[in-house]
Amino acid sequence: MTKVKTAKFTIIKQHICQKIESGEWQQHAKVPSENELAEQFSVSRMTARRALQELTEQGLLIRSQGSGTFVATFKSQSSLLEIRNIADEIQERGHRHHAKQLTLKAVAVNEEIAILLNLKTNSINSVSVFYSEVLHFENDQAIQLEQRFVNSALVKNYLEQDFTQITPHEYLSSEAPLTEATHEIEAVLAAANICQLLNIDKSMPCLQVKRRTWSSKGVVSLAILTSPGNKYRLGSHLKF
Repeated sequence: MTKVKTAKFTIIKQHICQKIESGEWQQHAKVPSENELAEQFSVSRMTARRALQELTEQGLLIRSQGSGTFVATFKSQSSLLEIRNIADEIQERGHRHHAKQLTLKAVAVNEEIAILLNLKTNSINSVSVFYSEVLHFENDQAIQLEQRFVNSALVKNYLEQDFTQITPHEYLSSEAPLTEATHEIEAVLAAANICQLLNIDKSMPCLQVKRRTWSSKGVVSLAILTSPGNKYRLGSHLKF
């Protein structure tokens, strides 16, 4: 049987994707130009342009006229909601962000968390995951409780971090670059202890986002993000 040769523009795309997934090229990193890629892979400039254009259409790259091509902000491809660092969101509004680290420890895994993190359920008793609770503030007002379960096999140094200085999202993005994410969003009445942390009445509806994120090696984390409904909203700008 004749072996089908991989098209040159596909090889270039695979090369770029590998650089992004490995973390060598972070979001907003500048990508080699059409001319540089054409020379590197011994192809025409048109072939290199096609590779960059297709990755741009897929949302992995952003092309800026006169400036070049850059790695896009990592996004959830399943929900079209952009994965954003809450500290950046708050600072872009001209406000101050700070965080209080409430919990950071290893915990025994239950069956539900094992399934969500794609862990082997036949070894639940011998497996633990990392768990963190971080309360985020906008100016001096509690804006979000972040509860996060992290696959300890993929992010071994998670418990050594200070999440008052860096957000879990920032750290995980550097250690296990995001390749995929899913969201579940619902309005909930939070438990009494969460209401106390957020300084809200128990009757106040909250916006809760459950987010699973993947790297190229598997499921990295499950985050449960709870925010007061009168202080926080989700928004996105979609183009079709």
